[in-house]
Amino acid sequence: MNAKKLQKQYFQNPNVIFLAKDLLGKVIFTNKHGEITAGIITETEAYFGIEDRASHAYGGLQTARTAAMYQPGGIAYIYLCYGIHHLLNIVASDYDDPKSILIRSVQPYKGISVIEQRRNKPLSDPSISSGPGSVSKALGIDLSFNKKSLAGDEIWIEDLGMKYNLNEIVSAPRIGVAYAKEHALLSLRFYVKESQYVTHPLKPV
Repeated sequence: MNAKKLQKQYFQNPNVIFLAKDLLGKVIFTNKHGEITAGIITETEAYFGIEDRASHAYGGLQTARTAAMYQPGGIAYIYLCYGIHHLLNIVASDYDDPKSILIRSVQPYKGISVIEQRRNKPLSDPSISSGPGSVSKALGIDLSFNKKSLAGDEIWIEDLGMKYNLNEIVSAPRIGVAYAKEHALLSLRFYVKESQYVTHPLKPV
C-alpha cells in the first residue's frame, strides 16, 4: 500500500461534502515532541461557510478565532470547545471562502501505546478516539496546531488507498448544532457504517 501525503491543492476543493466523504479512510498523522501518532478518519462533518448557520463564519463573521477559516484550504483550524476540548477542523476551499470539515472520530493506526497513554484507555475501548475532543486528545492536538499546514511535518494527512463505496457511508445530521435551526437538520455528518469508532450513530438519512 503506497502512502501519499495530501497536498494543499486537494483541500482547496470548494465542495466540502465531497471532501468530508473522501476524507473517510484517509490517515491523519501528528508529530508532537517527536512522538508520531496517527488515526484512520472514520467520521467527519461538513461546514459550508458564510451561509451555514452552524459555521463559526456564518454571516461572514471574522474574529481572531476564525481567521484560519478565511485562509486557503490546507491548514488546520483548532478551537477550544466549552473551554475543555480542542477540536480539529480541516480548512477547505480558497481564500476568503471559510468552508471546513470537522474531524469527529478516528481509528487508532500508529503510535498506539502513546494514544493509550494520552487517553488512559485501552485500544479496545472505542471511546479512545470517538468524538472530536477524543480525536485531539488521542493525537496530541492543541491550539499550537492552529493554522499549521496539513502538508507539513507536524500534522499531515496521507492517502493509503482506502476507499469506501456510498453504501458503506452513513449520512446523518450534525451533532450539537441545534442553534443552527433548519441547518441543524442537514445530513452533513458522514461516518463509516461498519466502524466502531464513531459518535452516536443515528439512523441513516
